[in-house]
Amino acid sequence: MLARCAQAATAVAAVADVFRAAAVRDHYLHATGASRHRSGLVSMAFVYLMTLAVVLFLVWLARSRRNAQELSPRAPLPGAAWTVGAWFVPVVNFFVPRRFVLDIGRASSLAWRETRDTMLVNLWWAAWVAHALVLAVANRADPGSMLLLVPAEALMITAAVLLGLVIERVTTLQAVALGDPLPAARLEPGVSP
Repeated sequence: MLARCAQAATAVAAVADVFRAAAVRDHYLHATGASRHRSGLVSMAFVYLMTLAVVLFLVWLARSRRNAQELSPRAPLPGAAWTVGAWFVPVVNFFVPRRFVLDIGRASSLAWRETRDTMLVNLWWAAWVAHALVLAVANRADPGSMLLLVPAEALMITAAVLLGLVIERVTTLQAVALGDPLPAARLEPGVSP
């Protein structure tokens, strides 16, 4: 249930970001009292939705970390507080959280497919970081530029879809491992749920 809520909130926040970007661009190009009001309302809705998505994702991540620790007690996993805290440390948050998600996935099941599952996490992370960088460039260079706005929003939607797939994969692996009477270490490495 938590995974589904995190996925839904992420999808809704990504769509809200597209509307926010369009409203802010409209206000930037045609500033009126109405456009300011509209962009303010849409931006506020986006902030609330994104906050909800972030909270649900971090709660899911913390729970997934706990499950992975239970499934693989000797796995090198980050501490519970650092799993969440690393997302809020500047510069660190561009590198470390990706590693944590990979570690949690690997510790969740021997059915983790190194090539496919690692690629999924890497694609999600690349889209997320690229979105942040393009958005930063757009805000500095030309906030009204469609040339930068469209790729930034496409990357946001892509990152949201890929994050939904990452959540699905880790949740499925853990559900199978936790529901199986055999310990996770005895699952066959080539078997995928």
